[in-house]
Amino acid sequence: MRALRQVAAAFALLVSAARPAVAMDGINLPNAARDIWTLIQQLRADHDGHVAADDQAPGQAPVAHPKLIERAPAGAPAIDLSDLREPAVIEAKLAHLSRARESDVRVTVPGGQARLGSYSVGSDQRVSGHLLVVRGDADVYGHILGNLVTLDGNVIVHPGAVIAGDVLAIHGTIRDLGGEIGGESRTVSAASTARPPLRALSPGEQTLRRVAGLVGVLISLAILGTGLVAFGGHHLQVVSDTVSHSFGRAFVTGLLGQILLLPTFGMLVVGLILSVAGILLLPFAVIAYMLLVVVAVVGGYLAVAHALGETYTRRRLARGVIVSGANSYRYLATGAAAMLGLWAAWAVFGWVPVAGELMRGAAVLVTWLLGTAGFGAALLSRAGIRENFAGRIIPPEALTDEYLWATPQFGVPAVRRPGSPRSPIGGG
Repeated sequence: MRALRQVAAAFALLVSAARPAVAMDGINLPNAARDIWTLIQQLRADHDGHVAADDQAPGQAPVAHPKLIERAPAGAPAIDLSDLREPAVIEAKLAHLSRARESDVRVTVPGGQARLGSYSVGSDQRVSGHLLVVRGDADVYGHILGNLVTLDGNVIVHPGAVIAGDVLAIHGTIRDLGGEIGGESRTVSAASTARPPLRALSPGEQTLRRVAGLVGVLISLAILGTGLVAFGGHHLQVVSDTVSHSFGRAFVTGLLGQILLLPTFGMLVVGLILSVAGILLLPFAVIAYMLLVVVAVVGGYLAVAHALGETYTRRRLARGVIVSGANSYRYLATGAAAMLGLWAAWAVFGWVPVAGELMRGAAVLVTWLLGTAGFGAALLSRAGIRENFAGRIIPPEALTDEYLWATPQFGVPAVRRPGSPRSPIGGG
């Protein structure tokens, strides 16, 4: 209401100043202009006061006497503002200052200072070190040679101001009106106060979490593998044999398949969009394409596990070891356990600073290599339909004495098997 009355008064002055010359004898034009300018400045001040009140944290009363905050007693934890990369941690450390009375606010900022209430850095001022402003705005016109943090207040960087470090506004905003901020600008909303800060996990807790995740992956692979063996055992065997007999070819095919996944998808979408019927089929085609890719990747990975388990089991049988239940289920279980061995090592020793990262990198690399080979084998064998690369179709030229004992081929006469006794003919 006061602002409206002031606007009305200013309007009346303007009207009176614009009257014809017959009414100008009782009006002093310079005084009228000065009064109008004074009213405009008052309106601007009232508007800025309302904006500041709106931006203030809810339920937070303004500080009556802005002042320099005294250092905390000896033994109290200090607030280090040299690293602002974790705003939630700094917010948790400063939370008690929002609720404390003005007379009880004490804080120690190593290499800097703390102010209670709104604080302004003049254009001719230089603040050395970090600056913390609690329950007030920070108006920067000059230079701050450090980081700036406000709690329950805003940061206003005016033209010509320079802040050499980072800026963090907790429960406030950052308004850059033309100044220079040398570091990063971050804000933390008041809603995050209700969330407790995340606690760092101990090495034991990290190990348990990783082991639980690894067990979940193993159970998922076991369920998928069981269903694949039960309903598609022949196709799984063909893909597995393709991995065993054509590993290099399968890897190259899988690598090319990964490169061509997106272009093929794009061509499929464009081809369907060009026709009316294709547009109707586009959602189903996209879903079918994604399902085929997932089946090829997961099925290929399980086929690699099957191939590893079968190779290991057959070598044990060749050494004379009695293995009970040598079937596809056993092959999958053995191969999956072997393929997840590196992940198991990372789950247990991943907390070690350097060795943990190396083990995780090795596990990712080996998983990608085997997954690429499995994906390529699934493509080569057409999901287990084509047996050309599975070592089951052998051309006559490939049949050597490893398969046949000197069987005549292509007009080559048969020879006697080395070391065989001469058979008697006709008693001579």
